[in-house]
Amino acid sequence: MDERLDVMILESENKPLYMRILGDLQEKIRTGQYVPEQQLPTEVDLAEQYGVSRITSKRALIELEREGLIYRKRGSGSYVKHPEDANLAGETGSPVAHRIISMVLPYMATSELDYIKGAHDYLDSKGYFLTIHNSNWKKDKEREIITKIPKSGPSGIILYPISTISNIDVVHAIYSNDFPIVTIDQYFDSLPISSVVSDNFEGGYQTAKRLIELGHERIAFVSSVSVEYRSSVRDRYLGYCRALKDHRIVIDTELLVTDFHTEMYSPHASTFYNTLIDRLLDLDVTAIQTEHDHLAVDLVRCCLEKGIQVPEQLAIAGFDDHDVSRQAEVPVSSVAQNYYAIGYEAARTIVQRIEQPELEPQQVKVPIRLIERESTGQPSNLSV
Repeated sequence: MDERLDVMILESENKPLYMRILGDLQEKIRTGQYVPEQQLPTEVDLAEQYGVSRITSKRALIELEREGLIYRKRGSGSYVKHPEDANLAGETGSPVAHRIISMVLPYMATSELDYIKGAHDYLDSKGYFLTIHNSNWKKDKEREIITKIPKSGPSGIILYPISTISNIDVVHAIYSNDFPIVTIDQYFDSLPISSVVSDNFEGGYQTAKRLIELGHERIAFVSSVSVEYRSSVRDRYLGYCRALKDHRIVIDTELLVTDFHTEMYSPHASTFYNTLIDRLLDLDVTAIQTEHDHLAVDLVRCCLEKGIQVPEQLAIAGFDDHDVSRQAEVPVSSVAQNYYAIGYEAARTIVQRIEQPELEPQQVKVPIRLIERESTGQPSNLSV
């Protein structure tokens, strides 16, 4: 069979390019066309033979190594394993065994179930399976999970990172080894990997813009984690700053309060919140824009306990549109994220990355929606 005919057959089959090469090599190893210790064609040779990019041929060899059929020597090439050392049963090497995507989440709540449902619906339509792993907001646990997955058989990872400054070395190694990985909720600035996130900048911008339209000029930005800890929080803050700048309001760094995660979950949280609110009021703050809804609700409750009227004396806005924002004593204005769409797009992106590895990384932003509730309104000095 000549090279042109090889390419024509390849294009007529409804399979990802690397899987077609993988299938051919599996068959030749199992039927003895390639014998133990025989060197396989190089990435360059396979790319030329099949008329594909070197990235695609490399991916086929990587998958063959994961299946235990070959071993690779740096600077030498790929070699067939002896039968007693190789997996020749045909099960692990079947396409179905590798049509698994692993989703790694930091915790399980309503929004995470929507991520899962969105990803499942897309993957199910494409014949892939989904496994779920929970890092429980623990850096070491996340590291352990994402280190093991590439060695365990799945075809790719959808990662909701604990932060965008943690475990960056492991994520970089996964990317460098050409193992498909896509992040959700956050993205790594320093790594050219695909991500699917909410338009957090726009969410931060629209929240601040609406507060300014209501008459607020002294608007605090409050986050329990540092701005650099998560790309989502950073983008919300940058959106807030842009809105203030566009409306010619000076960005006062005294009104930026961050990195109090430990205090937020300590037995003394109430004392901390009381002190925080008193300090902001002393700085003539009339509105607070928070990192997320749980923080916003805590601040609303603290204000009510202190006899501070919300929103007349202090308007408070959240982010995420969690159930707590609707159920608070004063329902909290918030920014709704489309978690289902994020999960769905992440699944679509990871499958595309698996089946077309030569494609460039994608950065997908899912639109947000500002929802106004009773916690935001005009400051008391503007009320009629």
